[in-house]
Amino acid sequence: MRERQMEARTARTRVASDIGGTFTDTAVFDERSGVMRLGKTLTTPHHLIEGIASGVAEAGSAFEEAGLFLHGSTVAINALLERKGARTALLTTKGFRDVYEIGRINRPDAYNLFFRKHVPLVPRSLRFEVDERMDASGQVVTPLDVEGLEPIAQRLRDEGIEALAILFLHGYRNPAHELTARAWFERRLPDLFVTTSHELSQEYREFERTSTVAANAWIGPIVNEYLAGIEQHLVERGFPGRFLIVQSTGGLFDSAKARRECVRMLESGPAAGVIGTRALCEQVGLRRAIAFDMGGTTAKAGVVIDGRALTSNSVMVGGYAEGLPIQIPMLDIQEVGTGGGSIARVVEGMGLRVGPVSAGAVPGPACYGRGGAEPTVTDANLLLGRLAPDRFLGGEMRLDVEAARAALAERIAGPTGLGLEAAADGIVRIAVAQMAHVVKRVTTERGLDARDFTMVAYGGAGPLHAVAVARELAIRQVIIPQAPGHFSCLGMLMADLRRDAVRTTFVRLAQLDFELTDTLFDAMTLDARQEIEPCLPPGGNILVEFGADMRYVGQEHAVTVDLESDLFARRDRAGIKAAFDAAHHARYGYASGDEAAEIVSLRCSVTGTMPKPPWAHAQAAGSGDASEAGSGIRQVWFEGNRATPTPTFARSRLRHGHRIAGPALIEEHATTTVLPAGATLEVDRFGHLVIEVHTT
Repeated sequence: MRERQMEARTARTRVASDIGGTFTDTAVFDERSGVMRLGKTLTTPHHLIEGIASGVAEAGSAFEEAGLFLHGSTVAINALLERKGARTALLTTKGFRDVYEIGRINRPDAYNLFFRKHVPLVPRSLRFEVDERMDASGQVVTPLDVEGLEPIAQRLRDEGIEALAILFLHGYRNPAHELTARAWFERRLPDLFVTTSHELSQEYREFERTSTVAANAWIGPIVNEYLAGIEQHLVERGFPGRFLIVQSTGGLFDSAKARRECVRMLESGPAAGVIGTRALCEQVGLRRAIAFDMGGTTAKAGVVIDGRALTSNSVMVGGYAEGLPIQIPMLDIQEVGTGGGSIARVVEGMGLRVGPVSAGAVPGPACYGRGGAEPTVTDANLLLGRLAPDRFLGGEMRLDVEAARAALAERIAGPTGLGLEAAADGIVRIAVAQMAHVVKRVTTERGLDARDFTMVAYGGAGPLHAVAVARELAIRQVIIPQAPGHFSCLGMLMADLRRDAVRTTFVRLAQLDFELTDTLFDAMTLDARQEIEPCLPPGGNILVEFGADMRYVGQEHAVTVDLESDLFARRDRAGIKAAFDAAHHARYGYASGDEAAEIVSLRCSVTGTMPKPPWAHAQAAGSGDASEAGSGIRQVWFEGNRATPTPTFARSRLRHGHRIAGPALIEEHATTTVLPAGATLEVDRFGHLVIEVHTT
């Protein structure tokens, strides 16, 4: 092990790879030269490691040269959304097998006659009960009936079960029974993936904890096989370094931990983009930013305020109405099935719909010439002139205009009676409206005004639509960062090691025992440090942040409040209450300074800082005339009924101080920025494109 660590320290590069539904992106940072090299290849769904390896090779590197490999993927979230997981069983306390199905009994849309209740990942026939019981304080009420596990094990064998989720009532308070049951099944059924609820969530709420551990079991065998394949490839290539995964918090954790706690990497790729946005905000002095990521399959949005990416402690995978909750800390990222590969179709009543089904990498949009026959957002942009068929991916991949035209004519223009360009324009407009809605979900629904933010747009399709989305929301400024098509990979290189912990602790603030909070925070910090320190590079620092879930007495749901550690050191109840009132007001628009408050859970985030490459080098000022970067004029359809002669510019030749007035297109290897009439662009000193939208 010592030899391996020494080799890693002398290795030349750091590699980051992000697998999306259509493309696999790679960034390689050479620590000796300070040069960043990029690669983009089509995702290989049937053997994902091939796409990663191709991306590393395209970036002119090799794993044997790397000391660190950072990875983000949609494998986990796709397995959940597509319901393509392992055959899973659930073991729970006697009398509680139906908690998972009953859920919260909420009906978000009371008058929707087509409402469907959430469908559990584990059917009732595969939910098993056993005698055991802890009380809410963690005291044993009924000992675990170990002998009762034998017939359950036999059923698991007979049913061909691949994964087992264990959830015992109040296991978050005392995990002894869960640990005993896990050890028993691992001895009896060594090929079974076994996961327990307390490993993932040490909070109350039985339904959310059950759903979380069931989801972890459901995706466990798939993620294990996937990560094991990458690890095997790394060994075969002589990789001497450390393999780390991006969590949904935007932090990094060891691949061995990721193989046990798979749900922590549900939003690993999108989270990296938000971390990249946070780094950009720090660089350019931006206080409020919306991270907007549009790739081939989905569009995602997150928020950064004053250097902090907003987080959530529970998300509904599959949507609020019918989705299943996952109760773990993660960045508050909302997404919609609208990407470059999203398929457009005509539905009953001649309505036009876009997504959520995507053409993916295979066969891909019709214009890719790989057998796709369905029209997509990318096909629409090609026919509108916003993409150049001979410049896509820097000319490495030529787009088939006739295939795109045939797909839209047959599936959209023909059935609706629209002209070809009008049909393409309709597809883009619908996509923009859907993406604007997802931005509202991370701003307006959290009590934030989108107009107060700058949008940072990235992903292969983000710059194509960013200004249109901004206009929908009256956002006045958009920034297209350097290398937007690889921005999530760059975000991974800016990420730190991180571990989050939470302990449910019901207590009124007026009666808070600070000795108890000190003990709990110390225990959470110690556990997190023990996990982080083995991965911490020389010179890395440990940072600790505290928080609490709080509510007014009589409320059901709590608000997470970030708390300075000295509030606890000073025993400052008034300061804690003031912080809670401020957080409640920001979220709901009101607060009550006179109402008594209580703490529901205590939270601790421990970060191990990683060395980071230079984000972007400042450039010398150029002239204001960008004509030297011009690359031609193309007919482009914007809103309206006719094409507009539109100048195109090569981003690689733009310099600090160059200004461009729309309409214009700025083309680079992995994307194109659309600058409509009325918008203006200036290149800042770091090479980012700063667009003034000029909303009306």
